[in-house]
Amino acid sequence: MIEIKNIIKSFPNTPTPVLKGITLKIEDGDFVSLVGKSGSGKSTLLYIISTLDTPSEGEIFYDSKNLKDFRPEEIYQLRNRNIGFVFQFHYLLTELTAIENILLPARKANEVEKRRDFAMNLLNTVGLEGKAHRYPAELSGGEQQRLAIARALVMEPKYIFADEPTGNLDSANGKIIMDLFKKFNQEKGTTIIYVTHDVDFAEIAKRKINLIDGKLV
Repeated sequence: MIEIKNIIKSFPNTPTPVLKGITLKIEDGDFVSLVGKSGSGKSTLLYIISTLDTPSEGEIFYDSKNLKDFRPEEIYQLRNRNIGFVFQFHYLLTELTAIENILLPARKANEVEKRRDFAMNLLNTVGLEGKAHRYPAELSGGEQQRLAIARALVMEPKYIFADEPTGNLDSANGKIIMDLFKKFNQEKGTTIIYVTHDVDFAEIAKRKINLIDGKLV
């Protein structure tokens, strides 16, 4: 479970905080959409919950352990083994093949061979069968984003955080992405937290969290 308490986030030269005292619990196996207008703080909140950013004030707990008490190496291990990230832009390495991109997190953990068969299965699961040795430039935008999702899942993380994962995709490819999230949430119990502007995709989640001007409503 993730629990955040009274999270405030301010930026230099900004007159008011972006986040204003957010308190929230995310249970294991939850499927959560974060929605709100541009500037409401939803992406900032996602980055703070996922450990990619730090709050100005407040506390974050992973399984009842305060992140403030984590050593740097523990944070690194949490990110690499228990957290997967999916961004609006795929951030694939152009010089690596599809399968090599998927295995990047496993390389960091020295588990490439251990994870190779699973990575190939993921490739098939996301609809890229037969394209293991293609380079990103040889894939469509939708295929690249599905590849990024496979990379996020290769370590079988407990949590997936996604920031506008369908923002650059047409509706058909967007639906494929959301169906993949549902599949892993239902079959593996993966906790999914994602930011979206799409009303229909927001409704797919079990819980929809709305932010207005840095506050939960």
